[in-house]
Amino acid sequence: MIYTNKWVLRYLTKGDGFFLSSSSSYLSILPHRSPHDGDTGSRYLSHQKILFLRNNSTVAQITKLNDALHLFDQMLHRQPRPSIFEFTKLITVIAKMEHYSTALSLFKQINLMGIPSDLFAINISINCHCHLNQVKYGFALLATIVKQGHPPNVTTYSTLINGLVLTDHVFEAVELFKKLLREKLCEPNQVMYGTVINGLCKVGHCSRALDLLRFMEASSCKPYVAQYNTIIDSLCKDNMIDDALQLLAKMTEKGILPNIYTYTSLIHSLCNFGRENEAARMLRDMEEQGIFPGVHIFTILVNTFCKNGSIKDAENVVQSMVQRGVDPNVVTYSALIDGYCLRGEVEEAHKVLDRMVERDLVPNIVTYGSLINGYCKKKQINEAMKLFQEIQNKGLIPNVVTYNSILQGLFHTGNCKMGREFFNEMQMKGKTPDLCTYRILFHGMCKNFECSDALDLFRSMGRSRCELMKDVALYNILIDGCSKCGKLDLAMDLFDEISLKGLKPNVWSYTIMIRVHCQKGLFVEAKEMLMKMEENGCLPNSVTYNVIVQEFLKQNECRETEVLLEEMVNKGFSPDATTFSMLLSLIPKVGQGLLLF
Repeated sequence: MIYTNKWVLRYLTKGDGFFLSSSSSYLSILPHRSPHDGDTGSRYLSHQKILFLRNNSTVAQITKLNDALHLFDQMLHRQPRPSIFEFTKLITVIAKMEHYSTALSLFKQINLMGIPSDLFAINISINCHCHLNQVKYGFALLATIVKQGHPPNVTTYSTLINGLVLTDHVFEAVELFKKLLREKLCEPNQVMYGTVINGLCKVGHCSRALDLLRFMEASSCKPYVAQYNTIIDSLCKDNMIDDALQLLAKMTEKGILPNIYTYTSLIHSLCNFGRENEAARMLRDMEEQGIFPGVHIFTILVNTFCKNGSIKDAENVVQSMVQRGVDPNVVTYSALIDGYCLRGEVEEAHKVLDRMVERDLVPNIVTYGSLINGYCKKKQINEAMKLFQEIQNKGLIPNVVTYNSILQGLFHTGNCKMGREFFNEMQMKGKTPDLCTYRILFHGMCKNFECSDALDLFRSMGRSRCELMKDVALYNILIDGCSKCGKLDLAMDLFDEISLKGLKPNVWSYTIMIRVHCQKGLFVEAKEMLMKMEENGCLPNSVTYNVIVQEFLKQNECRETEVLLEEMVNKGFSPDATTFSMLLSLIPKVGQGLLLF
């Protein structure tokens, strides 16, 4: 191989070699063709495996594994054979395609042919083993490096540390990093620091990652924006947005400017906390610094405004996107459709769908699912079913969420029989119901006084779906249904079954059972259950107190009601509309004997 100026010139062999041709600023290695080949040259070009080279870089611009393997085979048969360095450059391309096993087998092949590995090759092999969850083989190669007299470099250790992080051995990675510092085996670089910081954040030790960042700031290896971004993103995911903003301020004080990734994490987190105005200000700050937001950040804002019911603000964001030359995508419009549906404005949501189609965007199952859910909530079940059939005609496959929306819509509109049939159809089409499906199904059946059938189905499903028997919410639905169907003893048995299964009743469980005890005339037991739930660490809420107050009022237990009301108000709860109405109706009967506040 000859290097002249900035360009790699040529591999030459007499027969099946290569010559260099240039095109624009790139160079292509093409199969050698004799000038006597005539028109048969097109045959050679059809089989060419192009390797682009630019300046001194010999990074292969190969995107297909077969092309890389073909070139590898040609290199093996070339005389004289290329160096290990040239082979490693090609195998590195294969490793970047994530064909790690193939890369390792090629290294083995060239070693068997007597071409010894160098440090570069061994580092790539270590990386492949690490990505294959074979870190121990990576450390074995570390021993090989030492035996061959190649001192491991920072890349070797960085690769091993990254392998430990990838395989969830973060603390071992930290210990190795400390050993490198303590014994001065190598000088860590930004990559190594970044890997350890990422590992610490991955296992929730953000404070330790911050300590390492401060250590890095005091060292000769100063952090880049990437290291700050890792911690800022971790703080945001841990709901520590104010700490993330403080770190942003310290970062900019040190002259390190945030990039698009920094702003994306912060804007997303601010939106999650309902701080849309701050997110909008940050968006303006980005643009002032010459960092222009893409569709992802705008979509985050659209989605947040929609979930908060601020549909006009969401539309303004979409309009702003278009003005800036950023095209809204399917996710953007899907968020907007969902926003209109949440407000019950299904017709407007359908107009957004039409706008999507006009812009040549193809709605996906999430888009249609939001609209179907909107129709179901408006009790327009015929429109929902029509759209459900339409999307299947278009080749889209409804997911479990879509089926759940239709199922809930059917029960919500009193179509219990159709709901049961739709549930069966869902399973026939290969869709496995999730917990949400069963909750909708059992709630719909109980609401339509089919408690016995719901309970039978629950028992039969429990034999094949063990997770159903461990879901307190399903028990609550059945207990509530039995109580409303007058099956009070069965409701009490189901409540006892929760504890027998090793589960913990929640506030809804206790609230339903307090009502059940009152319905059976067991008012003392109802009050005892109120105290018991607090002892078990399950604090009663406003609904709990309103339920027990209403049940005592029905029996004209005015003195007990007064005590409960006082306790309720002292805990910061207020009577709801039903309780208040019942209290007002009793005032003429009891005079001043009942204190409302």
